[in-house]
Amino acid sequence: MKHRNNFLSQIIVCGCLIISLSTSVNAEQNVEKKITTKIAAQSVNKENEWRTVAIENLVLLTLLHGKVVIELAPQFSPKHVEQFLRLTKSGHYDGNKFYRVIDGFVAQAGPEEDSVADSSVALLALEGEWPTDKDWSFTLVQNKDLFAEQTGFKDGFAVAHNPSENRAWLTHCPGIIAMARGNDADSGSSHFYITNGQAPRYLDRIMSIFGRVIYGMNHVQAITRTATIEGDAEVPSTAHTAILSMQMMVDVPEDEQIHLQVTNTESKLFATKLAERIKRDNAFFFKQPPPVLDVCQTPVLTRLLANKEANNFTK
Repeated sequence: MKHRNNFLSQIIVCGCLIISLSTSVNAEQNVEKKITTKIAAQSVNKENEWRTVAIENLVLLTLLHGKVVIELAPQFSPKHVEQFLRLTKSGHYDGNKFYRVIDGFVAQAGPEEDSVADSSVALLALEGEWPTDKDWSFTLVQNKDLFAEQTGFKDGFAVAHNPSENRAWLTHCPGIIAMARGNDADSGSSHFYITNGQAPRYLDRIMSIFGRVIYGMNHVQAITRTATIEGDAEVPSTAHTAILSMQMMVDVPEDEQIHLQVTNTESKLFATKLAERIKRDNAFFFKQPPPVLDVCQTPVLTRLLANKEANNFTK
């Protein structure tokens, strides 16, 4: 009887051990499954994390101190992009200078005022906004922005939207390129400016934004300021920063082309990062800021592609 009890005890112990081992194995499998699922989800999210910028929408601005790449926005300002492309291809901007450069505002360039090159360019009708309908969509950043009912991103560009008006427009965030004009809304021609500091959002809707700098913003910031503080010596025109050349990227020799990818603002990953950014629940913030996210302070990142990689994307 004693041996039988020992035998039963051994069976129970073994049974418990088997159950314990089985439970342990199942637990490990569940953990592994969760990790695999998480990795798979992250892979799916990251699959469309980057958007390759079409080379036909890239312009290379070469300054003495570096190169700047502009992404054009024909989907928002088609007439301004068309004219800018035509002027660029004709060499219109080569040798022009940045003659109006104000710190924290804009760097403005163009041909000499009233010159033949200046007066020969056709005037453009304002492209400051466009109509939206129930099918129009964008990645929302914030409701009740100071200058609009909503702000967000569309194709990597910062946009504002007033659903009450069914109107949307590009916003004056740092690095945008827009056409300068006179008092007449439809007086833009070839003079352009790049915002080099705080966002002058009060210019939204009354100016035609047609692109943005996606590479070389540090070189834009290094353009010589022409506006001086009161009492300081005037900056002579000979010291103004010149445009060595303005070229369509497709016309640049292949080995000198700059190929770029930017954050895909239509991806789920970008939307997730926006949600995380607005919370700011990192331990660094010992005082929690309000849940406000300025569209002009929301980064849309850029990365370089090697020519070989770029060729793979374009095939």
